[in-house]
This record gives sequence, structure tokens and C-alpha cells, in this order.
Amino acid sequence: MARYRHRLPQMGDRYFLTDGGLETTLIFQEGLHLPEFAAFALLKDAFGTEALRKYFRTYADLAHTFEAGCILESATWRASPDWGQQLGYTRQAIAELNYKSIDLLRDIRHEFETPATPIVISGCLGPRGDGYNPDTLMAITEAEAYHAFQTAVLRDAGADLITAVTMTYAEEAIGIVRAAHAGEMPVVISFTVETDGCLPNGQSLKAAIAQVDSATDGYPSYYMINCAHPLHFAHTLQSGEAWLNRIGGIRPNASIKSHAELDEAEELDEGNPLELGRQCVALGNMLPNLRVLGGCCGTDQRHVAEIFAGFLQTTPAAVGRSRAA
Repeated sequence: MARYRHRLPQMGDRYFLTDGGLETTLIFQEGLHLPEFAAFALLKDAFGTEALRKYFRTYADLAHTFEAGCILESATWRASPDWGQQLGYTRQAIAELNYKSIDLLRDIRHEFETPATPIVISGCLGPRGDGYNPDTLMAITEAEAYHAFQTAVLRDAGADLITAVTMTYAEEAIGIVRAAHAGEMPVVISFTVETDGCLPNGQSLKAAIAQVDSATDGYPSYYMINCAHPLHFAHTLQSGEAWLNRIGGIRPNASIKSHAELDEAEELDEGNPLELGRQCVALGNMLPNLRVLGGCCGTDQRHVAEIFAGFLQTTPAAVGRSRAA
């Protein structure tokens, strides 16, 4: 079952690699059809399951090559009740697919994990609404009640932690943290930002983190930023203030385009992997506790490899030691 739930190794002082843009890779590079970007639906048959296995093995193998830690993020961003119902799945079917997503990652951990490459299994939650535009906002209690179902399923399936990605406003994030706390699960909150560095609802990243920490007694293990290009938010990280210590991971987009532009795009914008790696390394100078490195929309193993290699070139010892390992 869960291996690292009570002592997350990424809380140490070594870098951990995670994956890139799952949905964009499967759609644009593998030619798969994902209604509503619901990658979890691939788990309903052997063909789809093998496509996901191939994808995650790529990153586990990359981590093995670097002799680095790895966080495998389950393909369950859309596997919550509302999205499941919209796609024609019952709550029981959604629960079963959440279980399968963790089982798949457990198989990959068994195949690739070594003392040099600890593999953490993260249960991924996504927003109840749109990941770019929070058109329906929930109060904290409603968000907690909504996300409690998937949080409990991923806990029981054996995830080491919960990671909520593409969060667009603080109240939903607080609800998720409270649901995870009630289930005795460590939790990570990853916010997305617009081209001005603010959340889609206009709140600053600093204020959102402060609001979540205040409402939950600082329960999140750390925060992340995902689904935004470094040029969109780097200017918000230059203060040197204490709140930056709470950011432990980044998963940037390959493209400098806005969310609205990406929503309308018919072709994948892969950006420049080498340039993205350099831009991410620059963020490391502003984020003293940055340890988890991956990608989001438009990125694949090339981007993640450039990001990770860039960090190792600046602090090579960080790959080989960990207080928590």
C-alpha cells in the first residue's frame, strides 16, 4: 500500500522529477481521443491502460537515468464526480478507475524503484470546474464535501499523498486541504496563474498561499505552480520574502501563450525545451525550497530532462542526498 505517506522523501534536500503534459502528450503526440481531457478514461480497457503505462514508464526511466527521485502523478485530474457524470460514469465506476490509476503506478514503482530512485505515488485532483476559468465558485465547505470522495478513494487505493493541480482560487484549495487533513493524507496545492502572474480570479499567488495556510494552519506540505510559463510568473517571485519558502515545485507550460490562446489552439506549441530549462533554473534562485521539477501543457520528456539537467548543473549534489531518504 502507501510507502511514503508518513515521510515524504521530496521534503528532503534532493531534487525529484515528475512528468510533463500528460493530456497534451496523449492527444497531440499519441493521437488518442480524450473527451474533456479525461485521461482516466483510458484505464477502462487494455489498450488505454498500456498507453498510460508507456507514458509513465518514460518518466520513471528518466528518473532512473538521473538516479533521481520520482513522483508519479495519477491520471485522475478529471476523475471526480461531476466530470465523471458528465462523461457518463457512475460514482462507483469513477472510484474503480481511481483505484486502477494507483495500481498502475504501483506496478511501475515495483519495476523501477531503487535506493537511488525512490518513487512516490501521488493521487491527482483537479478543479471541479474549468482549469483555466473558474466560472463556478464554491464556498470552502462545499469544496471540502465535493473533493472528499476522490480524496478518500485515492487514500484507500494507496496513494502516498494528494496533489491538487491547476487550482484557480483559494477557497477550493482550502476545501481540498481540509478533506485531505480529515483523511490523514499529506497534500500539495498547485496553483495556476495567468500571464500577469495572478490566479485566474485576480488574486496574487502570495495572497492565495497566505489564505490557504491561514485557513488550514499551514497543513499543505508545500505549494506548486503549474500550467503557466515561467515568464508569466517569475516577476512575482523576486521579493525574497518568506512566503516563497512554501513553494516546493514547478510544472511549467512549454508555450508562452495565455490560457485563452491555448484553449483555442489546434496544434501543440512545444516551445523550446532548452530555453525552458534555462528559464526554470533561473526560478531556482528565487525559490530556496524548490525540489519537484516537471512540466505541464506542451511538455514531454525532452522538456523535463532539460529542466532537471539544468538544476543538476547548478547544484549537482542535490540529486544524491536527502535528509528524508
